[in-house]
Amino acid sequence: MSSTATAVLADFLDEKARRVKAIETEAQAVIHNKGDQSGYETLMRRKAELLAALEQEALPLIKALGPGLADAAGERLAGFSHNAGNALRIGSVFYMSALLYPDEHKPGEPNNLELLAAEVRGWA
Repeated sequence: MSSTATAVLADFLDEKARRVKAIETEAQAVIHNKGDQSGYETLMRRKAELLAALEQEALPLIKALGPGLADAAGERLAGFSHNAGNALRIGSVFYMSALLYPDEHKPGEPNNLELLAAEVRGWA
């Protein structure tokens, strides 16, 4: 494992986290400013689709970490992708909106993807 491999994965995760935040911000504006439930649902689906693909997209970056860290990162990303896939399968917009957030999450706190990106960056 090289510090470069961890930095590349952390950068990838940071970018995905920024995309999730942008989608969520847009979704909040759509529902609160326009009352557009359909638009909100579309954006939550986009968030879930992004997360469902996360594990597969990150696979080459995960493999570059080496066995121990690759397992740790892979398990967490598999969990994110699995939960997103479930949300899409059952079509629950609430589930999609709650992806990455623990029950006790408070506004302004980082979500689980942001926490993972910071953790991976610390592995270097």
